Amino acid sequence: MNESVPDGATPQESTSYCAPGPGPQPETTTVGPFAACVLCQEPTEYPESTKGITLCPVCAWQEAERQSCSG
Repeated sequence: MNESVPDGATPQESTSYCAPGPGPQPETTTVGPFAACVLCQEPTEYPESTKGITLCPVCAWQEAERQSCSG
């Protein structure tokens, strides 16, 4: 079943079976110390004071691939 988006409608307005987009991201920092990735323990772009799950760019990319819709 292939549904198209009506003229003038944005993709958010159309019916979608995919999960909503990513939530808000913590602010990045350019000075250390950096928080460790919860999956691979590599340094992330976030300061150590960041609460919640912190992922390095590689693990964040892989997690997004796992959660994305497949056609």
